[in-house]
Amino acid sequence: MSTPKDTAPAQAGNFLTNIIERDLEAGTYASRRWAGSPGDATHQATGQADPAKIRTRFPPEPNGYLHIGHAKSICLNFGLARDFGGVCHMRFDDTNPEKEEQEYVDSILDAVKWLGFGWEANDSAHLYFASDYFDFMYRAAQYLIEKGHAYVDQQSAEEMRANRGTLTEAGTNSPWRNRPTEDSLRLFAEMRSGRHPDGSLILRAKIDMASPNINLRDPAIYRIRHAEHHRTGDKWCVYPMYTFAHPIEDALEQITHSICTLEFEDQRPFYDWLLERLAEGGLLAKPLPHQYEFARLNVTYVITSKRKLKQLVDDKHVDGWDDPRMPTIVGLRRRGYTPEALQLFCERTGTTKSSSLIDYSSLEIALRDDLDSKAARAMVVLDPVKLKLSNWDEVFGTGHVEPCSAPVHPHHEEMGRRQFNLTPEIWIEREDFMEVPPKGYHRLYPGNMSRLKYGYVIKCNGCEKDAAGNITTVLAEIVPDTKSGTPGADSVKVKGVITWVSASEGASAEVRLYDRLFSEAHPDAGGRDFLEALNPQSKQVVTAYVEPGLAAATAGTSFQFERHGYFVADLKDHGAGRIVFNRTTTLKDSWAK
Repeated sequence: MSTPKDTAPAQAGNFLTNIIERDLEAGTYASRRWAGSPGDATHQATGQADPAKIRTRFPPEPNGYLHIGHAKSICLNFGLARDFGGVCHMRFDDTNPEKEEQEYVDSILDAVKWLGFGWEANDSAHLYFASDYFDFMYRAAQYLIEKGHAYVDQQSAEEMRANRGTLTEAGTNSPWRNRPTEDSLRLFAEMRSGRHPDGSLILRAKIDMASPNINLRDPAIYRIRHAEHHRTGDKWCVYPMYTFAHPIEDALEQITHSICTLEFEDQRPFYDWLLERLAEGGLLAKPLPHQYEFARLNVTYVITSKRKLKQLVDDKHVDGWDDPRMPTIVGLRRRGYTPEALQLFCERTGTTKSSSLIDYSSLEIALRDDLDSKAARAMVVLDPVKLKLSNWDEVFGTGHVEPCSAPVHPHHEEMGRRQFNLTPEIWIEREDFMEVPPKGYHRLYPGNMSRLKYGYVIKCNGCEKDAAGNITTVLAEIVPDTKSGTPGADSVKVKGVITWVSASEGASAEVRLYDRLFSEAHPDAGGRDFLEALNPQSKQVVTAYVEPGLAAATAGTSFQFERHGYFVADLKDHGAGRIVFNRTTTLKDSWAK
């Protein structure tokens, strides 16, 4: 069974709520204006007081499918905006044309919507693209050159790397660092016009090559890339670096709280430096955004590296990005995870600045806690062996089928009852019969009695075997007047209860028994080859028999298969006469030590 509510993990803290409450009380962003769309200082000055108390953003790069870590960021950014009367912008950081595709844009939008969030607020759709700001970014770069804050460098990438210095040694100034402003402006214009090949020139901010923070040692802010962009085509052949584009995007969109993961903490000084320089020139409106960092979500038995996930797909270790073993949102969705379960998991893990590793079982607990109260129940036999009721005709008469019923959900009568028939031959789990049982075994063995769930008590009389000695049929007989729900139900006391499906009326189904993709909690720890930790038992496919009603299940519908766990009708393959279910999770943690 699922974890009881009173023992489920409590919601952890979120330090960002304290920061936002403090800012709102102090009126830190009360003077902001919003002209109805992103724009520079002049544009925003034409607007009214911002109706959003805060503005956050979810800014993925459209270069892959979102994963469980992105779900945390989605829930955090959209959730904070919701809770504090703000707006969360859906923004694509599409500044790298070589890796980005419309396919990823579409999948990301779908994932955010599926998780239960949207970007419509105050009669506007707050869906934005960094590429919409390329003109302003180019103008901002020109301004930095004009004010002596940037220059065009023509060192090779290897020379720049060698001259950058180390954590303990200062960097060396580029020989082009003090080239005349006019020359840098001319060369930057030539970069834009396509007169120079990739890698030959680069625009760098001029800050401090001796800074203890390596990120302030004249970081690159624009590079040449002769590549087709999925939205702007071949209009540009120079593209801003992420660290340059990101703060500008935030400022143009009037973001108040720019929430990033901890690896961007060292970039915050440049974030502030750049916005202050552009605000000094009147290009950006104050108050400026502030960046805050939190610890990314790390889960055991999971990898989230896009490169490694792509390797799993490309090398066919999994069946695509939406393989139910993948930590991608499309994979989790196909596995049977619900938006509510992922939101609950993200809430429980909290938001801190301390890195931690969350056990995979916490994700499964959140799922069970969500599904337990709403998933319809059903009987399914995963490892079938036939059972014949030898005295059927004597008890019921030839050709009789015995109607049985059970609640759709044991705690929600309003969900109704499900109907199915008991017949002379049924399927039971192979493990429910043993010729020579161990001590404490209470199911079927010669001479013992057990109850067919929602049906009758039966007495086992033995079994039939094939020439190789394999059990082919279990033999039993009905104990009359013992049907569940009748006055005689308690007349015979038994300890064993077994699930079953009618052999003549049950439906054959393909059931995919998914488990964790990796057999080790830290599959890529210490730089090891993560493929060595692949779990060979992560997917097993069996032919099962299911209650007749499951044949009409809609793709994406979740059920609790009694005894076995939670399963979902597969989103891709279930339907059109084919019955396919994926195991979402077991009823309890099968990996517990």
